[in-house]
Amino acid sequence: MAMNYSAKEEADGHQVVAASSSGATSAGGGGLSGGNSVGGGAVKSRKPDNTAFKQQRLPAWQPILTAGTVLPAFFVIGLIFIPIGIGIFVTSNNIREYEIDYTGTEPGSPCNKCLNVSWNSTPCHCIINFTLDQPFESNVFMYYGLSNFYQNHRRYVKSRDDSQLNGNNNSLFNPSKECEPYRTSEDNKPIAPCGAIANSMFNDTLTLYHIDQNGTHLIKLNKKGIAWWTDKYVKFRNPVGDDDNLTVLFHGTAKPVNWRKPVYQLDSDPDNNGFINEDFIVWMRTAALPTFRKLYRLIERKNSLLPTLPAGKYSLDITYNYPVHSFDGRKRMILSTISWMGGKNPFLGIAYITVGSICFFLGVVLLIIHHKYGNRNNSADIPN
Repeated sequence: MAMNYSAKEEADGHQVVAASSSGATSAGGGGLSGGNSVGGGAVKSRKPDNTAFKQQRLPAWQPILTAGTVLPAFFVIGLIFIPIGIGIFVTSNNIREYEIDYTGTEPGSPCNKCLNVSWNSTPCHCIINFTLDQPFESNVFMYYGLSNFYQNHRRYVKSRDDSQLNGNNNSLFNPSKECEPYRTSEDNKPIAPCGAIANSMFNDTLTLYHIDQNGTHLIKLNKKGIAWWTDKYVKFRNPVGDDDNLTVLFHGTAKPVNWRKPVYQLDSDPDNNGFINEDFIVWMRTAALPTFRKLYRLIERKNSLLPTLPAGKYSLDITYNYPVHSFDGRKRMILSTISWMGGKNPFLGIAYITVGSICFFLGVVLLIIHHKYGNRNNSADIPN
């Protein structure tokens, strides 16, 4: 319902207030001029101005809910949401995904011998054989997954120096205090990259082989193209100087405590070394939940007539460096394809189907109630 007020009422209102104020001043003039006068000043009213906004007289509209508007809304929402949910759910189910837990907590696991590995111990190797029952047709994404690892802890998230990671030379040799206790090394050299996030970087090495009647074949894993474009070319940059040699540019800095080699030796490719190493960039984007996965490698489809990973036997060669047993964590390797909606996620489709079904069910129930009781005359005869 809309409510309108004329300008004349506003003007009259001001006139009435003014007249009342004038009368009050005249009536109280004698009192003010007496011994209790307040410096001869006028009395300030605490009453809000007589405007439509301050007096809450602005035009308003309120919908009137009737069966003719509510019932069609429920049916329309149901008829729209249910097909969308079915489409998303079917698309999600068509995504191929295969997961291997290689933590090694089970006594019969090939990686059980590596369970108590530490940061500075000798790398441990284990091999897990598995079979793909269905082929992976399109590009395949290899992820590593961690469980019970809280990257969302406040002190952990803040333990980094974005200015240092952006290639600032001053921050390179004078890191932020937020990086403590991973700011400087024992010999008082600045750590590059500093902070707890960089110090705990995932460092397992995963290699995939396909086994067929002709032998064992190494599957090419692409290590470039796994990071966000803005991270690779905007947020992360190597320091600059007269020499492009990263060994010279990082001279005078120390590696993180838990790293096996310094940042300028992460890769032999200069476009994937130092702060712009994509494995490092992916790790530095912290996860919101304690169970997460991060992109490790890409397996591109070479021939449109052949699947990227045919069904058959495979082996996963693991260089087991990353310790998780101390905090009851788990490690996984995931192979997955993607669709237009991303990776495998049936929750969104189920949510759409559920909401659409509830709306459609409520629409049917309310329609029955309206049909049964809507035409009843609710007026009562009042006796004389």
